[in-house]
Formats: sequence, structure tokens, C-alpha cells
Amino acid sequence: MNDHFWIAFSASVLAAGVTTSGIFVIHYFKEWGERNSTYFICFAAGVLVSVSFLHLIPKSFDMNVQAPIYLLAGYLFMHFFNRFITAYVCDRSTNINFAIGLVPMLGIGFHSFVDGIIYSITFNVSIFTGVLATLGMVLHEFPEGIVTYVLLLRGGLSQYKAFWLAFSAAALTTPLGTLISHSFVNQLDRPLLGALLALSAGALVYVGATHLLPVAEKEPRRYSLVALGGGIAVAVGIILGGA
Repeated sequence: MNDHFWIAFSASVLAAGVTTSGIFVIHYFKEWGERNSTYFICFAAGVLVSVSFLHLIPKSFDMNVQAPIYLLAGYLFMHFFNRFITAYVCDRSTNINFAIGLVPMLGIGFHSFVDGIIYSITFNVSIFTGVLATLGMVLHEFPEGIVTYVLLLRGGLSQYKAFWLAFSAAALTTPLGTLISHSFVNQLDRPLLGALLALSAGALVYVGATHLLPVAEKEPRRYSLVALGGGIAVAVGIILGGA
């Protein structure tokens, strides 16, 4: 295994650690976690959207002339998958606890697994591209851990079961995705890697703009716009510094 694998795998382990810290905080410091989770969500959204539009998308367009098609496909895939999980499955579940807790957990688990694959793709494009993607993705793992744990509690699970199920679904799946996908991603040529990068960018735009920001808008905080602007500024600063 090359150096890119170990860097990507380390990034995925870091993401799993941040997710676990979110679960830990909401488990032991519930009031603080709920009070500040919106700021983490806004900051992460600012980073993800900025990194996608200013670096990942232009990079993928340079690598593959059909990248716009894959960009749209990545966004639509995440959109329809989340619609299926949150609307189709939940609306038809006869067990309300299952719908509230376990079904969203499966969706988050799949999303975290895809995150691990994105680490493999972006670090194979370049270390800089991987670092930029990691910045936004790692930041959104913290509130994701909180959300997973809270949903499982609302679904009627005990604190012990909710903690370990949230850890398994939201944290462990990320390094697992990197581990499984690396050998495949490492053998791709430049155009196909560009296509996968565009798919990843579409997924990240969805996570930032369509998934995270509406959540923040539902629970507004006084400095949420400041947090969003901070995320944008950090992403822009890093991109300009690496240009």
C-alpha cells in the first residue's frame, strides 16, 4: 500500500474520531452539545460548499470533459437516497421507533461509508485535494455523531445501545469505506478519477448546501452566519494559499 493510502486512511480515522467525540459530548455534556451543534453545522457547510465550488469541481472538469454529468449525478444520487430514507421508508414503517431511530441510522451509516470512499478518491487526485476535502468533511462529522445518537435515543433505545450503534454506524464505517475502496481507486486512470472526483463533489455540495444548511436554518443561533462565513473564509484562505 502506497503513502496515499495511509494518508487517506489516517484522514478517515480522524473523521471517525471526530464523530465519536460528537457522540461522547452529547452523551456526557448534552446541554453544551445541543447549544453549539448549529455552529459546527454552519462552519462545516461553509467549508464543504466553498471547497467543492472553488477546487474540487474545477479540478474534476480539468480531468474529465464529462465531469459536469457526473457532478449532477453525484448530487442527485445523494438527494434521492436521502429522500428514500427519510420519506419513503419512514412513512411506510409500522414501527415508529424503527422509523425515528434505526432507519436514519442506516442512512447515516451509508453516508459515512461513502465519506470513506471520497477520502480514497480525493487523496489519489492529490494530497492538497484530499486535505481540502478532509477539512470540510471532518468538521461535519461532529454534528453527525450528535444527530445519530439523538435520533437513536428518540427511537426508544437505551443510552448504552444508542452510543454503540451510533459509533458503529457513523464512525467505524468511514475508515471501512477507505479500506475497501482504496485498491480499486488506486488503479484508475486520470479521466475516470476525474469522473469520481466530480461525483464526490456533487455529494459534498448536497451535504453542505442541501443537508446541513437547512438544518441550521431550522434552529437559528445568533452567530450562525458568522460561523458560516468563518467556514467559507477558512476554505478560501487554504485554497488561495495552495494555489
